[in-house]
Amino acid sequence: MKKNLFWIFLFTFSILFAGCKKTAYEYSFQNPDLRVEQRAADLVSHLTLDEKITQMLNQTPAIERLGIPPYDWWNECLHGVGRTEYKVTVFPQAIGMAAGWDIDAIRLMGDYTAEEGRAIYNLSQAKQDYQRYTGLTYWTPNINIFRDPRWGRGQETYGEDPFLTASLGESFVNGLQGNDPVYLKAAACAKHFAVHSGPEWNRHIFNAKVSNYDLWDTYLPAFQTLAEAQVAGFMCAYNAFEGQPCCGSDPLMIDILRNDWGFKGYVTSDCGAINDFYRNHQTHANAQSAAADAVYHGTDLDCGREAYLALKQAVEEGLITEAQIDVSLQRLFQIRFRLGMFDPKEKVPFSSIDSTALESPAHKALALKMAQQSMVLLKNDGLLPIDKSRLKKVAVIGPNAHNPEVQLGNYNGFPSRIITPLDGIREELGDDVEIYTDSVIACYGPTPKSFAATMNQVKDADLIVYAGGISPRIEGEEMRVEAPGFYRGDRTSIRLPQIQTDLMKALKATGKPVVFVMMTGSAIATPWESENIHAILNAWYGGEFAGKAIADILFGKYNPSGRLPVTFYASDNDLPDFEDYAMNNRTYRYFKGKALYPFGYGLSYTHFDYAWEHQPEALYRDNETIHCSIKITNSGKWTGDEVAQIYIKYPQDGTRLPLKELRSFARKTILAGQSEAIEVCIPVAQLAKWNEEAGKQVVPKGTYTLFAGGDSEKEAISAVFDIQ
Repeated sequence: MKKNLFWIFLFTFSILFAGCKKTAYEYSFQNPDLRVEQRAADLVSHLTLDEKITQMLNQTPAIERLGIPPYDWWNECLHGVGRTEYKVTVFPQAIGMAAGWDIDAIRLMGDYTAEEGRAIYNLSQAKQDYQRYTGLTYWTPNINIFRDPRWGRGQETYGEDPFLTASLGESFVNGLQGNDPVYLKAAACAKHFAVHSGPEWNRHIFNAKVSNYDLWDTYLPAFQTLAEAQVAGFMCAYNAFEGQPCCGSDPLMIDILRNDWGFKGYVTSDCGAINDFYRNHQTHANAQSAAADAVYHGTDLDCGREAYLALKQAVEEGLITEAQIDVSLQRLFQIRFRLGMFDPKEKVPFSSIDSTALESPAHKALALKMAQQSMVLLKNDGLLPIDKSRLKKVAVIGPNAHNPEVQLGNYNGFPSRIITPLDGIREELGDDVEIYTDSVIACYGPTPKSFAATMNQVKDADLIVYAGGISPRIEGEEMRVEAPGFYRGDRTSIRLPQIQTDLMKALKATGKPVVFVMMTGSAIATPWESENIHAILNAWYGGEFAGKAIADILFGKYNPSGRLPVTFYASDNDLPDFEDYAMNNRTYRYFKGKALYPFGYGLSYTHFDYAWEHQPEALYRDNETIHCSIKITNSGKWTGDEVAQIYIKYPQDGTRLPLKELRSFARKTILAGQSEAIEVCIPVAQLAKWNEEAGKQVVPKGTYTLFAGGDSEKEAISAVFDIQ
């Protein structure tokens, strides 16, 4: 018996010892138990100069002798995984998600997007498919400030306000990157750094000039927030800043990003931006000097045009050292290690995500919810919501009534099904209601001599839904479109194209109730429509469920709750020169005119009342925090979401300060007749503005006003306080 026990003990001990024995690795970088900094340094030490340079291009080749597979850094997930061959969930365009003012929904959208991205990555790796748009490094979010509604890429942003942009951007990054202590679920990238928001046609030669005040007040806050949130990457912009290309900017790339903010992640160029150094900006003589300068300034990756292939010549000419190149290589490989790309599957918690994640029921439910939240009811004379039991015939007409492509915005993926306004209304009304539909016109173009045929078809309708606006095929990134009101992706006028106004005038003349469903990625001036049309619903580019969300709002299944993340101006005359980056008279913070629809605006089917539960103190100092609490009561008959917005009015003492500024917000679902309380905490230090004399940001002294309400002009309650 003792002999048997001895052998049992010996066998058990040998098993335990074998389990504890560490795996032998040929190279240290293969050991997942080492710190990523150690692993990256070791890997880079084994590379030749030629290999190093090719690993600094977005499309990297394999290094077979080290077991490193090919990888393409370029991927997109602006509002769901973009440009993939797989069917994926498509959420509303970024500007639409911003109109939801929902931090939790944005975070969850980021998480769901990373989940679908991981599924695609895992499927692609299993097939040894290393093509573009299969990787885990997403060049999202776009946190540039939508300072001018003519910018075609403004649809990709979270609007015109730095605080809202920073809040939503941080939430998206946290959702996308995940909270695993070791691995990134996916890698986000803040773009385009910095002072970049149009025009599109001259972005490769444009030299942006702004004051230090505007730089720190408007163009940098969101980037600073994401740097502090440890976003994995930054993308530097095409344009120059104060005479230097952004990817080679002393103040932006060295002083601010790396030194002041201590950013440790990677930086990629926008695609072809390094070539712009010597071909367009003409600040550098050739490719090798441009490449060396970009790497010196911390641009680790060259996307698109392979200017970095000249780095070998740059080393030979003494323009840069191999050691400086190693710094960039180590940053790049640290990201890949943090994504678990070289580790055993059992170590990486996301390696088991499979195709069932794509378009999962939970993801689609969130896409519908965010589409509903995004839509902003701009006008309602009492027509909405519509009692569908009284309808026998409905006309659903216009260029966007049944145009699935419009709803997807840009940088988009493709879902299995897209529900258009026509689809959504038809499904809601069923077979008992006759539906007449016709696109009638294009978004823009000359007005036909007569709309008589259309009017003859709609004259007996009980309701006319006109779905118009514009399209991501005429506003977007550096496009070739030149048409009345549009140029190279930007807009030359913010007015609704005249052909659409003319059609709606004809529809109005029928005497039938008309709803204008406006799809757009930017603010549209609609002076006639706002005065004459019964109801206007701004639906943005609402993603795959836009049509259902529209129908839900029109027929009262969902109480509209979207709020504008941009100012809707009344006319082109309200806008400064497009190329002027100074913030004078721009956005609600500095605009002194009367907006058609102000920042933060949006109607509901119910009414919300505000009251103080606890007012701010009368006096604060720099190191203190403003605390207050607000009671919001739904005094109407509909349950609905209120987006409570808290603004600060700055002292207008002759110095350059905002007229008002968003500093807190909260979305709350409140039952009819019920109340909810929100707590407000605003650190006084967050009110600091650039002081030229001090050479830094300083909290201005003086008398302030804090007010709360449903938009930037609705001061439901207010309180005055001093800062000393």
